[in-house]
Amino acid sequence: MGFKPVDVSGKFETIRTAKAEGKIYLSPESVKMIKEGKVPKGDVLLASQMAGLLGTKRTADILPFCHNIMIDHVVVDTQLQEDGVYVTAEVKCVGRTGVEMEALTAVSAALLNVYDMLKAFDKNMVISDIKLLSKRGGKSDWAEDLEGLKCAVITLSDTCYRGEAEDRSGKTAIDIIQNEFGGEVVHYKVLPDDKDMIVQELKNLTDKVDVIFTTGGTGFSKRDVTPEATKEVIRKEMIGFSEAMRIVGIKFTPKSLLSRGVCGILGDATVVVNLPGSTGGVKDNIRLVAPLLKHAIRMAKGEKKH
Repeated sequence: MGFKPVDVSGKFETIRTAKAEGKIYLSPESVKMIKEGKVPKGDVLLASQMAGLLGTKRTADILPFCHNIMIDHVVVDTQLQEDGVYVTAEVKCVGRTGVEMEALTAVSAALLNVYDMLKAFDKNMVISDIKLLSKRGGKSDWAEDLEGLKCAVITLSDTCYRGEAEDRSGKTAIDIIQNEFGGEVVHYKVLPDDKDMIVQELKNLTDKVDVIFTTGGTGFSKRDVTPEATKEVIRKEMIGFSEAMRIVGIKFTPKSLLSRGVCGILGDATVVVNLPGSTGGVKDNIRLVAPLLKHAIRMAKGEKKH
């Protein structure tokens, strides 16, 4: 089995922050030396702050699964206490992955520097209590799964409807909905690229399921009518969803700009999401919008998140 970092290429860049703390326990003699500035190597507190800053920047060099990220802000604070040195570190960046490891590494490096500067005088130093105090940013702040939601998957393809091709995109959607996000697919159908049939199917499912995922029919051919059919029945368009799907999609292929897919609200609070017909597009877009669907449904119902 190989090892590899997490792929964060499909994530949005957001503000990420993390704060960590730790302590090194010292003898009374060591505390006195620091307080009186008698440590031969110099100012322990200031040097340890610098070590923490360097540790933050070098985190990806020593932890194999950490990504190289652009650090925007770091504050390392060292406080001399009666029984040792207490260190905190706060790290901030705008990126696709969190900075908790950078904060923890900063604290660790600062504490190790205290140890290094006092090792000739204190043989019983103990580094302890290193922990993450807080982190913000990314999906941990807002993401939800699809557990408890009833979902429908509709594949729109003339060739699949006639049995001339296998419906790979619809089956991919079902797999991700159920196995990655815990949703329940209660309805699955393959239809031709026929506007009237699509409209009728969407009407039949309105308020009977929570989310309808369609795949295919979002291109430029005369038979690609999924967006037109969807716009005919939705009461509100979810423009942000469709815009985000294209923004993220273009990271992987410029062809994403050719998708005309729309998203919107049917009836009381049924969400419909037009996915492209490619399996790659289905994967990328479900993973993008799924974490926000429960919140969208609550908004449609006029509810607030508890």
